[in-house]
Amino acid sequence: MSRGKLLQAGNGGVGNAHTAREARRRIEALDDAQVVQQFLDGDDRAFAEIVRRYDKRLHNFVSRTVGDREQAEDLVQETFVRVYRHLHRFDQTRKFSTWIYTIAGNLAKNELRNRSRNPLVLFQTIMKNWDADFRPLEWEDPKTRPDDLYRKRFLREKVNEAVEQLPEHHRTVFVLRELHGKSYEEIAEITGCNLGTVKSRLNRARNSFAQIIAPMID
Repeated sequence: MSRGKLLQAGNGGVGNAHTAREARRRIEALDDAQVVQQFLDGDDRAFAEIVRRYDKRLHNFVSRTVGDREQAEDLVQETFVRVYRHLHRFDQTRKFSTWIYTIAGNLAKNELRNRSRNPLVLFQTIMKNWDADFRPLEWEDPKTRPDDLYRKRFLREKVNEAVEQLPEHHRTVFVLRELHGKSYEEIAEITGCNLGTVKSRLNRARNSFAQIIAPMID
């Protein structure tokens, strides 16, 4: 099943384009828990909305974990296949985003385990405002001046180089926290580590990253 087919799930049988647009708007207005329930109630269009919401985010997460964007495509596809097959087993007292990230993370870890070499992980972050809030960090603003844009792109390149040198288990928590804005509790659940281990690894990852990046940007 291709991603295109997943996105098209449930579109058959819609009477006309207006009705289809209205249905999409209604589903897009729902939160994750409501979309999940809509799917469990028999509306396959709700699954297309899940794919729309999580496709890009999961691809970014997995590609930075395994260091291979093409392989990430396959792993994200497999994530959605498993979600489709097993959503009826999902414990709705849990947060859906944590569950789907856990599935993707486990698939990525299995991929790494099957490799004979350590992967390169591309990670985009900056050294300030580590704990400002839980929002993902963003690099570029379309309103940014050209000289600022060049500086940000230069910094991003150096950050990518620095993060490649972090141990795999440090990179994972780094990506989840600083790129995807996950809370410590969510990271603990996704990685299967206790809260203390998550905080310890993140602290070490930040310190190591700072030491590695410093000479690159002097």
